Amino acid sequence: MIKSMTGFGRYEVQNPERKITVEIKSVNHRYCEMTIKMPKKLNFFEASIRNLLKNYISRGKVDVYISYEDYQLTGSFVKYNEEVAAEYLGLIRKMGESFGIDSDIKAASLARFPEIFTVEDRDVDNDELWENLENAINAAAKTFVESRISEGEHLKNDLFGKLDGMVKAINFIEERSPLVVDEYRERITSKVKELLSDTQIDQAILATEITLFADKICVDEETVRLRAHIEHMKKTLGEADNIGRKLDFIAQEMNREANTILSKASDLMITNTAIDLKTEIEKIREQIQNIE
Repeated sequence: MIKSMTGFGRYEVQNPERKITVEIKSVNHRYCEMTIKMPKKLNFFEASIRNLLKNYISRGKVDVYISYEDYQLTGSFVKYNEEVAAEYLGLIRKMGESFGIDSDIKAASLARFPEIFTVEDRDVDNDELWENLENAINAAAKTFVESRISEGEHLKNDLFGKLDGMVKAINFIEERSPLVVDEYRERITSKVKELLSDTQIDQAILATEITLFADKICVDEETVRLRAHIEHMKKTLGEADNIGRKLDFIAQEMNREANTILSKASDLMITNTAIDLKTEIEKIREQIQNIE
């Protein structure tokens, strides 16, 4: 099954100690680019989070949002840094002596200086915290992958419809090409008769001219290869994950064959059909950019 590179997943783990919410969103990208936004408390787990998500994601620009709420009243505490306070006080007194000014300072005033009091987190059981975080990430990633698969199924159906439309266009070109040669034969024969009047037409020269024209506009090889590319793409759409790049290469080859058909076209109907082919191929290439 194919996966779209556009997806969304969310999951929340909540217990008496904490609540962890994980959201995963992604859009198209040539490679796998992952951005993780989370509280500083969880930075310790960043490498583990990235390794875990690699099991679910191989391509796309992925944004991961993790929020954390600690319900434990003892989660944080205020720390008094006596050594810092003593250094501030000593410097203030020294400054007063140097300038001959009153250096009397109250404790409340001293407490306003930076780093006198700091709020610190108490030690947390990292194993327990990681277990909660891992559960939330796994669950969010699974719903994220499910949304990608659902969107991928829509992409697959749309691509099959476009490929079937291309087959109809190829059928028309193959049916129309012999008629173009017949029409050319009639035109050139009529023109020669008009120019030569009663003079007999050299059938050998006429046949040579028609053969050269038929060779010039012949697109049999291109249509055969284009059909093969279409079948190859359909087969690839039924393969496992990570087929986006492969599909893009096939689409490039399809576009090359369509360009050649257009360059050889000498008939307005075939020209228009070849333009339609190129348009469909371009739409296919745009859709393929959404596939992981």
